Amino acid sequence: MPQSSPPYPIRIVDFPETPVAVMTHRGDPALIAETVGRFIAWRKANHLPPSQHATFNILYGGPDQVPPAEFRQDLCVATGGKAVAFGSGVAAGIIAGGRCAVLRHVGPDDGLEAALTYLYGDWLSQSGEELRDSLPFLQRFPELAGHDSPVDIFLPLR
Repeated sequence: MPQSSPPYPIRIVDFPETPVAVMTHRGDPALIAETVGRFIAWRKANHLPPSQHATFNILYGGPDQVPPAEFRQDLCVATGGKAVAFGSGVAAGIIAGGRCAVLRHVGPDDGLEAALTYLYGDWLSQSGEELRDSLPFLQRFPELAGHDSPVDIFLPLR
């Protein structure tokens, strides 16, 4: 009997250490659009367009895993060594380099939870891989915005 393919293809990559500018959203996830708006304005003021500077979200837990007041997510843009004006809620940070499992989700953000559950559950338990002590993160492609825009989910591995 032929094996069925997994619901999501996974690839293993060596992610390079990436200097980023970070704006943290804390509090009710329903209000994250306000933080995103401030982040976009800051990016524009610092000439960091998505077509030239990668966009990331660092995940500290899903909105259903913590009370709304304790929700946190970092919005990040790769700076690539460019001098930027920190402040206005934006600080310098680093996304650690290393091996990562990558799952590409295509579609609305409503499907991200199922993709993360598959990656952390089924795939990780069957892969023989071990988690690294680092937070999962997303790479977004805002220049491809739309209902079917891709989101790469990175799961740091040892």
